[in-house]
Amino acid sequence: MSQFELSVIIPVYNEEKRVSKTLEAVFQYLKAKKIKAEILIVDDGSRDETLKVVGKFKSKSTPRQVLKVLKQPMNRGKGAAVKAGALAATGEIVLYMDADNATPLSEFEKFKPAFKKGVDVIVGSRAVDRTQVKVRQPLYREVIGRIGNIIIQILLVPGISDTQCGFKAFTQKAAKSIFPLQTIERFGFDVEILFIAKIQGYSILETSVQWRDDPNTRVNALQDSIRTFTELFIIRWNDIKGRYSSPKKA
Repeated sequence: MSQFELSVIIPVYNEEKRVSKTLEAVFQYLKAKKIKAEILIVDDGSRDETLKVVGKFKSKSTPRQVLKVLKQPMNRGKGAAVKAGALAATGEIVLYMDADNATPLSEFEKFKPAFKKGVDVIVGSRAVDRTQVKVRQPLYREVIGRIGNIIIQILLVPGISDTQCGFKAFTQKAAKSIFPLQTIERFGFDVEILFIAKIQGYSILETSVQWRDDPNTRVNALQDSIRTFTELFIIRWNDIKGRYSSPKKA
């Protein structure tokens, strides 16, 4: 039995202006629900005061809600940061979320029943119920995202209508089997880990979550979509070469 019920991974890169509000909400939720958890802040080579801001929350850390900080020596990408957090996580459930709190940790409540029934991987989704999108993206970003998802479903993960929402959770067994095989370090990593999960036979459930667009996002819709599209073929090539064929752990 793990020491923690939940590991919460939050990748950060130059998030001095947004991470404080997110951590406040995370601690508030965990304490209100009496969840024994570790909060893993994974710094992806920030050049601002992110770590200083995070350090102020050390005083909120208790034996039941423990704040841990992992540092990447250089900026490698969100995927690399999430992988580092997942490999270090010890919770029975391993969850990652965005530093801007686009989907609040309280949405984890929607995941609990499915995990109790034996689901291995739960994908937070903006597409299952679009009324849960409280602040929408600009139209051009929505269009690019929907076209991209159609391509993703055709090429790699059919049946998942939103692979890119940054709110996903895994049983510890699934996380320790999937993430060591991850190779994509930037935005295409979400697709890769779901593709690996499918190959390894893990059950995947897509569940609607609340989501709010942050107008200050650093995501470049067109540029990052092109990069992710390129990474889809890297994932397919990796599959052909057998890089994801490790058997599911018993």
